[in-house]
Amino acid sequence: MSKPQNPIQMAVIGAAHGIKGEVRVKSYTGDPLALDDYGPLYAEDGRAFTILDIRMQKDVAVVRFKGINDRSAAEALTGTALFVDRDMLPDDLEDEEFYHTDLIGLDAVDLEEAPIGKVLAVHNFGGGDILEIARGGKSTVLVPFTKAAVPLVDTKGRKVAVDPVSAGLVETDEDGMPEERKAVDKRPRGPKSAGGNR
Repeated sequence: MSKPQNPIQMAVIGAAHGIKGEVRVKSYTGDPLALDDYGPLYAEDGRAFTILDIRMQKDVAVVRFKGINDRSAAEALTGTALFVDRDMLPDDLEDEEFYHTDLIGLDAVDLEEAPIGKVLAVHNFGGGDILEIARGGKSTVLVPFTKAAVPLVDTKGRKVAVDPVSAGLVETDEDGMPEERKAVDKRPRGPKSAGGNR
C-alpha cells in the first residue's frame, strides 16, 4: 500500500528508548498494542513503518520498527505522526461509537433541522469529547458530545442533531428554559451544562 489517501492519525512517536532503536509511542487506539493490527504505518511524507515488536511499559507502548536499529535513528523519529488509511479501520463499531474522522465535516442542525453549522473538529480536554462547530465565517462553538446535547448522529446522512438548550447555545432563564419555550413547555429539564459521556 502507498501513502494513505484518507489518512487517520493512529499514533505519534516519542523519545528513543534504550540503545537498540526502540521508541516510545503514544497510540490513539483503544488498546495500544492493537497498533500492530493495521499493517504498515505512514508518516506525512510517505515513509512506511513496519512494527517488528510492540510491548507495554507502564502506560506507554515501546515499539521496534523495521530498519531502525540504533538510538540515533530512533531519536531522529521523535515527533513523527503515524497514519493509516481510513479503509484500514474496522466498521463493526458498537452503538453510539464513532470515529472522530467520520464526525468531522458533518452538518450540524437543530432539533427542527435548521442549520447550525459544520463539525470542524472533535476535542477532548479531559472531561469528555467536545464537538467544535463552525457557524459560518470564523465563528465556532463548542458543544459537549453527550446524548443530551447531540441526540442524533447520522454519519450516512452526514449530519448531527444538536439540542441548543442542552448544548448551551441559547440563553436560558434560572429554570434552564429558553424564554420562548417556557410558556408552552413546563417539563423539567436537566442542568444547563449537560455533562457526562455519550
